[in-house]
Amino acid sequence: MGGRLMQRAALSLYDRADGLVGRVVADRVAAIYKEPRFHSGVVRWTRQDELLNLYYAVTPPDGPAYNPVWYRVWGGFIHSGYLQLVEFRYQQPLDAVPSAGQLGEITVPYTQAFQYSREAGWLPGYRLYYETTHWITDVVDGPDGKPWYQLTSELTDYLVYYVRAEHLRPIPDEEIAPISPELPYEAKRIVVSLKDQMLTAYEADTPVFWARISSGLSGAEVPKGTQTPRGRFHITSKSPSKHMGNVAASGAPDEYILPGVPWTSFFIFESGVAFHGTFWHNNFGIPQSHGCINMRNADAKWLFRWVTPVFPLPVTER
Repeated sequence: MGGRLMQRAALSLYDRADGLVGRVVADRVAAIYKEPRFHSGVVRWTRQDELLNLYYAVTPPDGPAYNPVWYRVWGGFIHSGYLQLVEFRYQQPLDAVPSAGQLGEITVPYTQAFQYSREAGWLPGYRLYYETTHWITDVVDGPDGKPWYQLTSELTDYLVYYVRAEHLRPIPDEEIAPISPELPYEAKRIVVSLKDQMLTAYEADTPVFWARISSGLSGAEVPKGTQTPRGRFHITSKSPSKHMGNVAASGAPDEYILPGVPWTSFFIFESGVAFHGTFWHNNFGIPQSHGCINMRNADAKWLFRWVTPVFPLPVTER
């Protein structure tokens, strides 16, 4: 009887999550454990971009409190902090692309981009990840003879690469239309609590949106320290797709290359500090960033639409 009662109590913690797939975001940051606890014994370490079927979610009492979600996977349990929840949603390719370009979103766990030159032919380039956003600038015949999209970076028209068209969803203008644009600029306010790792958006004195965030790491956590600046700021510019970090690998130990960071709203443009979506971790509630405010992609998209300045629609230039 005692065993059955304990089993029922344990099962009551489980929240079914049928059909979910998780992408491991980096090498040897996420282990599969025997139980949903960090000290229960490692079954094995996972690899970057490994895809795991997630059978159900569990939130054990010992958490951790900031992110208590674990998933049952083959062989044990894995914490959600370094899993990106992904889907496979294949798209119908466009026949043509507007002259100003078409914003698109990756709808598969990841896709391999290629670059092309007459001299070298097709060569692998960036790997692009689920829910990253990119500017589609043409439709071409890819290396497999099927439709591929030409993507052009917002950094420069010379940074061009190609991906399978069925892996990107064109984002219609109405999906990124401004939220409550009738309100005057001064009626909208964002408050970020670095202590609580929470963002609250206000219209006048009424809170209208909350989101858990990850701010910059301190000097105690990384050698140089990249704490998020404190103070009062204004959103200076916005970009629905932003290349962050290096364009190419340099070999530096702390470098990063992040094409297609979605829904970026800069509040210190000179040093590149912004609110933006995140696809390289899911560990919101503790500092994780190089100084920016990391947000879930859906949360960053809402904020992008809500804050001023308004992103002009229809799109006339990238």
